This record gives sequence, structure tokens and C-alpha cells, in this order.
Amino acid sequence: MKFLFIVQGEGRGHMTQAIAFSNLLRSQGHELAGVLVGKSHRRSIPDFFSREIQSPILALDSPNFEADGAEKRILLGKTIRKNLKKAPIFWKSLLQIDNQVKSLNPDVILNFYDLLGGLYSMLFRPKAAYWVIGHQYLSGHPDFIFAPGRHLERFLFRLNTQITAWGAKEILALSFLPKIQQNKIRVFPPLLRKEMKNLEVKNEDFFLAYMVNPGYGEEVKNYATKHPQLTVKAYWDKKDAAEIEQALPNLSFHRVNDRAFLEDMAACKGLICTAGFESVCEAMYLGKPVLMVPVAGQYEQACNALDAEASGAGIASKNFDFSKLEMTPERNLEESIAFQEWVDSWPELFRILVLETENSQEETSKSYRPAFT
Repeated sequence: MKFLFIVQGEGRGHMTQAIAFSNLLRSQGHELAGVLVGKSHRRSIPDFFSREIQSPILALDSPNFEADGAEKRILLGKTIRKNLKKAPIFWKSLLQIDNQVKSLNPDVILNFYDLLGGLYSMLFRPKAAYWVIGHQYLSGHPDFIFAPGRHLERFLFRLNTQITAWGAKEILALSFLPKIQQNKIRVFPPLLRKEMKNLEVKNEDFFLAYMVNPGYGEEVKNYATKHPQLTVKAYWDKKDAAEIEQALPNLSFHRVNDRAFLEDMAACKGLICTAGFESVCEAMYLGKPVLMVPVAGQYEQACNALDAEASGAGIASKNFDFSKLEMTPERNLEESIAFQEWVDSWPELFRILVLETENSQEETSKSYRPAFT
């Protein structure tokens, strides 16, 4: 089968998922024809993604969150206004997607939670099967935990998720733990890269930090200033930042470099991060304690933190307070092994999915009879 990816460009999570899925495809004899990435004015496409996806990449203007002046809190009203003003630009992006689909002729368009993917499926109705993948699709499962209150944000989160999945033949919901399948939603494990298995797990005397919004860097710096005995390596997606910035004797900031990030995660005492799905899963796989700080104003991350807590991944916090992480116990061995087995079941689950898809296509072909012979 030939695949075309559409990948949301916010943060590293969707990109690392796309890399992992591309490796899975090739290992089972499938083809990745191309990758379309929604670009953001706040961050550039990381070098590691361009290097490791091993397929032609086309960057597209795509809807993105808008943050406050400190690059910290997501502003919902500003996000809606700015994206509506860019509607003509996004229409051009949809035409670019259509050109790629017609040129590459994929069997499957796989969308990693980019809004353009759902709009394309809705408006252009491609012949290729349309699939979606992401933790967000677990919100359609009855076991999903929504952050309380914040009714408008909850409505908009669910609306956005539904739009991205418009017309989807397969909805692949990534989950910290196995769950019973529900309707069209197939529950799959976290999609982690194969490099995770080869890492040497250690317990060196430093904490690892990751922030999707660079505004949280000042919060980390303030904490490190007050606690000079603490050593922190922090990774961020700050556009045009230096590869390494030694902010304090005990604090360094690093541009996202995925190999270095994973090696540091395997060596650190624990991870403190904004509440994205992927980094938390990587820490779970390595048995590291996690403290999650949901990005202010981003409802999806508030839900992620609750889901991760309920799954035993770590604890949530309103700020980057490393003292809470120091008190968080490491995951026990049985939990870590069970999680690793869940993650490692991807190849077999995907093989079953492809087989069911091919059988379904064959049955559809057999049942078709031309009107005239």
C-alpha cells in the first residue's frame, strides 16, 4: 500500500509519530510517497524530521495556535480570529494537497491531527482511503477523561477533532493503556520510535525538561536560579535559537534534537514537560517519573495530564516545580514491562489492520456488478 502523510507541525509529538509510522510501513513492505507538514510561524520544521522521515516533504500554511506576548499561554480568541483571516491562504494549501494526492496517487491518506487534512477530506472527497491517528481521537471513547468546566474549550476541542476526522475510514486512537474498541475508534498503543529499545537506561544527576512553548523557558530559568544545586537540561522548539544556550551554570537550553533528547531522557532522573502525549509515553517506556505542566489555555493538554495521571504515568502541576518531580517515585518494573509490551504490539496490530483493509476492498470489488455487460 502507498501512503501519503499529513502532519501537524505544532510540537515534536506528531513528527516523531510520523517517523515511527514511516519505519513501520517500510518494515512491512509498504511505501511512503510523500509528507505534507503544516508549518508554524512560531517554530521551524526540525532537522531531525527532514533527515529521518526519508520521504519528500512539502510545508503548508496550516491553522495554528496563537500565544500571548510571552509565548506561553494559548489565546483562544486570537487563535480563531487570526486563522479565519487566513482562510484564503489555507484554501491554497488545500489545493496543494489536492495536487499532491493527484500526483502521488496514494492508497491511504494518513492525517496526524492537522485540521487541513479533515477539511480536504470534507471538501475534496478523495478516492484514497482517509485515515486519522492521534491521542486526541480517544476523546470519542467513553473512558476518556475531560478536564472539568471550561465548556466552550471542551466543545471547540471536540469540534476540531471531529473536523480532522471528517470522512475517516479508520480512526486510530493512541492510548496510554489498552482499552476496548468502540464503534469506529480503534485503540492503538503509543507510536514510539524503534530507537527507544536500544537506549541504555541510567540515572544521572540531572533533570530533563521539554516545553512546546518557549515562554516556559523563563519559568525554568527562575527555578534553576533559586536552586543552584539542581542541574537541568531543557529542550525547546524556539525558532532561531542557538543549538545550545548555557543560560546558567546549572541550566542549558537545547534546540530540539531528537536523538540527543532521547539519550538524555534515558539518562535523567526524571522528566518535566508540557503535557503533550509523546514525551510522556517515551518517559513511561523508559520507566522515568514525569511531571506534566499543561500549556495554559490549551484544553487538550489539560485532558492529557488527567489521562496520564489516571494511567499512572506521572503527576500534573500548574508550574515547573522540580521539587514535585523529586518526590515522584519511579514506575515499578511490572508497570514498565506491561507498558513496553503494549507499545511493542504495534507491528502485529498494524498487520491485522492492513489485512482487514485489503479483505474489505476485495469484498467490495467482488460485490460490484456493472450495470451493462
